[in-house]
Amino acid sequence: MLQPFLHYGIHFLLPLAVALLFFKTQWKIAYLIMISGMLIDLDHIFANPMFDPNRCSIQFHPLHTYYAIGIYVLLLIPKKTRLIGLGLIIHILADIVDCLMM
Repeated sequence: MLQPFLHYGIHFLLPLAVALLFFKTQWKIAYLIMISGMLIDLDHIFANPMFDPNRCSIQFHPLHTYYAIGIYVLLLIPKKTRLIGLGLIIHILADIVDCLMM
């Protein structure tokens, strides 16, 4: 029962906390940009079945591979892509927590 709360808490509450703490004047736009990291779950449409609660997303879905994660880390470096990278890394963190709790 803790797993869904933790997973979705990381997906939605952690970006909110980061936005409120580090992007105070523009927290709403920062939050929306980081939440857009959820779009990498579109790669689930290529899986069969599309959703499997017993499957670890990391290294299974194309946008959840170590190569993709490396690109997300690189997005943290330029200021223009930092929020996007942060949202993607937070998304991956939520999925890693899921994998560890399986």
